[in-house]
Amino acid sequence: MKKLFAFVAVLVMLSFGASINALAQDEPVDTTAVEQVADSAATETVPLVVEEEGITVGDEAELEKGGELHKKIKAKFIEGGASFMGALLLTLIFGLALSIERIIYLNLATTNTEKLLGNVETALESGGIDAAKEVCRNTRGPVASIFYQGLDRADEGVEAAEKSVLAYGSVQVGLLEKNLSWISLFIAIAPMLGFMGTVIGMIEAFDQIRMAGNVSAQLVAGGIQIALITTVTGLIIAVILQVFYNYILSTIDNLVYAMEDSSIILIDLLIKHNLKK
Repeated sequence: MKKLFAFVAVLVMLSFGASINALAQDEPVDTTAVEQVADSAATETVPLVVEEEGITVGDEAELEKGGELHKKIKAKFIEGGASFMGALLLTLIFGLALSIERIIYLNLATTNTEKLLGNVETALESGGIDAAKEVCRNTRGPVASIFYQGLDRADEGVEAAEKSVLAYGSVQVGLLEKNLSWISLFIAIAPMLGFMGTVIGMIEAFDQIRMAGNVSAQLVAGGIQIALITTVTGLIIAVILQVFYNYILSTIDNLVYAMEDSSIILIDLLIKHNLKK
């Protein structure tokens, strides 16, 4: 999972870097090609719909709007300052990378507990403890791992199996909650960086006013607007990461509930199996 997290983080950073470089480069327009198109348009009528490429006038308008949106984002990013906006961008990248890694891990850890309990019960009745352990060994997820630990100590008695299930259940909960503290840290850091950028921007605005010698409404408004960009960006990043964080917590709660409920049923199955013996 560490390799997966590193791959996702590098991929996201490369994609953001490529988009920023693409936006930063303003290529000159080829006037010769424009003149040739204008001459050809004067001699023959160009249809509004290009059937070969499937591009309509409405599609071109949507593309232009998308380009304008990218330009606006680029302009706001530059106005906010490269240092603080870059730090906020890194916070978003690492926070999303950790969130995606946790979501993938939790999805892989999800197990159909009812099916697993049915297979374990069938294995206990037909082949005993060893057959049930083989079922758990071939099943993915923390629930199967907890079952295996309990079945492995079943020969020592039901109480030993129960203690093993409780102890290993705590270990699995710790694995499920791994890296959550880092995500919560990025959620807290993002607005703090935004506020810090705003305060520094306000200080710079007042320095400009002092150097100008007079209070200009345009100068004050411009400085405040630029200073508040970092605050807005930090709040947006915190909201995005908070949504992922709450989803991860909800998934972990469901998994823990399934682990506890199925562990109780496993102990009952072991008691029933021992009584039959």
